[in-house]
Amino acid sequence: MITRNTKKTLDFLENLMGEKLTLGSFILAIRQGEELSQVEFAKLLEVSRQVLCDIEHGRRIISPKKAAEYAELLGYSKKQFVRLCLQDLIDRDHLGLIVEIENAA
Repeated sequence: MITRNTKKTLDFLENLMGEKLTLGSFILAIRQGEELSQVEFAKLLEVSRQVLCDIEHGRRIISPKKAAEYAELLGYSKKQFVRLCLQDLIDRDHLGLIVEIENAA
């Protein structure tokens, strides 16, 4: 799995997709980039195919803790997965805020 995840990469993905990046769309992009089926990828995340499908299409928003677990399982930055997760929650409630995450001291 690719383990580098930078702001530049996220910006590139948003431009490529033509829409704001969500945790679900990011997970979808990772799965497609790895050329895995939903069934195969769901097994990696230890969820059902339907749960993965719901996450990828924004019908299910996961907790920050679960986002961190997925990042670890996939070898990606916990910081970015949690940021996207929190941003999804903020956007769902139309609060007009942008989430920024820093590592705790």
